[in-house]
Amino acid sequence: MAAERERCAYYHGLVDMGSNGIRFSITDLEPRTARILPTVYLSRAAISLYDAQYTSTSKEPVPIPRDTIKSVIKALLGFKSTCRDFKVPENQIRIVATEATRKAINSQEFQKEIEEKTGWKVELLEKEVEGRVGAYGVASSYPNVRGLVMDLGGGSTQITWIVTDRGEVKIWEKGSVSLPYGAAALTKRLEAAGPKGSQAYKAFENEVLNDLKTAVRQIDIPRELLQAEQGLHLYMSGGGFRGWGFVLMSQHAVKPYPIPIINGFKVKQDSFQDTEAVRAAVFDENTPDIFRVSQRRASQVPAVAFLVDCLSKALPLITDVYFCQGGVREGMHFAEMAPSQRYEDPLVTVTRVYARESVVEIAGLLSVVVMQPAPWKVLNAVLMRAFVQAMYAHAAFPKDLCAGAALRSTSTGFFAAAHGISHQQRAILAILLCERYGGFGSISPTEQDFYHRLLRLLPEGVAWWCMLLGRVAAVVAIVYPAGVVREKRLEIRASWGQTKKGHSKLSISFVFPGMEDELDEALDAALAHVEKAGKKKNMIVGDGHKVELRIER
Repeated sequence: MAAERERCAYYHGLVDMGSNGIRFSITDLEPRTARILPTVYLSRAAISLYDAQYTSTSKEPVPIPRDTIKSVIKALLGFKSTCRDFKVPENQIRIVATEATRKAINSQEFQKEIEEKTGWKVELLEKEVEGRVGAYGVASSYPNVRGLVMDLGGGSTQITWIVTDRGEVKIWEKGSVSLPYGAAALTKRLEAAGPKGSQAYKAFENEVLNDLKTAVRQIDIPRELLQAEQGLHLYMSGGGFRGWGFVLMSQHAVKPYPIPIINGFKVKQDSFQDTEAVRAAVFDENTPDIFRVSQRRASQVPAVAFLVDCLSKALPLITDVYFCQGGVREGMHFAEMAPSQRYEDPLVTVTRVYARESVVEIAGLLSVVVMQPAPWKVLNAVLMRAFVQAMYAHAAFPKDLCAGAALRSTSTGFFAAAHGISHQQRAILAILLCERYGGFGSISPTEQDFYHRLLRLLPEGVAWWCMLLGRVAAVVAIVYPAGVVREKRLEIRASWGQTKKGHSKLSISFVFPGMEDELDEALDAALAHVEKAGKKKNMIVGDGHKVELRIER
């Protein structure tokens, strides 16, 4: 009971009263895992405060109707009961409202009734603050963020720029520019404008385009972003853009796309701006239902396509587009974290729970193997630490499950729900962990296609090194089955050489101090598996090196 009370002390309840729906969440902000914003409870009430203020007979907004207010209060009281069930401290529950509540004719009366019936005071975000919160939500969505940020809600869209550096978040000094072009708002304006090509349509298109260009000038994008070597990145959040992202995911070259998580998904600028392809995917009668694209989201695709077309003309040249789950919940919590918490890589945070005692020592053993010209920028210290922390997570599973469970761990398993991990990181860690338990030959036929699809998400030149490193880790895990290094039982050395034909050869020596007897069967098999990584048939997409194995007792 005492441990439960201590845990509940870190629970924070949040109501995000947006334009398209109301989201309820309880987040565990215990310091050790706060960076990945662990969700204890999550639900959504499909109450559109934006739609409630417009009727089919009136072009002007009307006050939020009584029936809608009753539905909102009923949902809030239900969440209040849920917070009591989870023992969330009363002073750690907040209601945050955005555009639809801010602009409602009867906003004051609406807020007052909520406070009277629930005891909770509504925090009304000003439009610039809403953009700032959205930017922090985006910052929480990746280990590092540098570029433009756009948040597409139901009633409005915000634009700003962002740079994160060692946990510090820099954005435009005024927060963001807010424009009245949310997905629902655009849908209504486009309906009123009439068919494409009409004078009214062209006038509205010019209005949106001019407003976007003005907003880009206002936020004064720093030169360091405009002149970045890797180009200017664009980060998209909000339901309208997430729906767009899921459509693009369904059209990805890797089919079916192996990671069913929008946060961390990345596309090139030309794919993002191909509005005709997205429209065709959604409205083609022969296209099956698209994962996570509801009828409501599908109905807003023409409006989002219109906005994307305008963005392609208004924004500077974009290279990569990143999709983010981060919204009000993530932004509110992330903004209140200490920079040291924000700076921690989410992959390290989520795997720490499974870490054994000698992480540093085992990481030191494995890092010897990752030699130049290995892609160290990708297989860096962060991924190495995360891998070592996670490499015993599935050790107690039945042998026929270990490799398959490890392969799925970052998409639907232990690490799937962690916030802030890119798809590239998820794919690399999954392959590493799978190989640690035997790799492709140890997974069932149902998993083999998934393995190959994950491989296609890896950067060029990384797959073979993941295979090798995972296999070396299998040797280490046999020598140190508890993940505890009490005495030196193994030393690893590696060096480059050449074959007789002049090709590069990686020589790996496994030294077993004090071992005079023959190796046991499991260890002998694991070492042979390392050597096989250098065989031509194990070269992944033609990439790899010959491996010379040396064993010293």
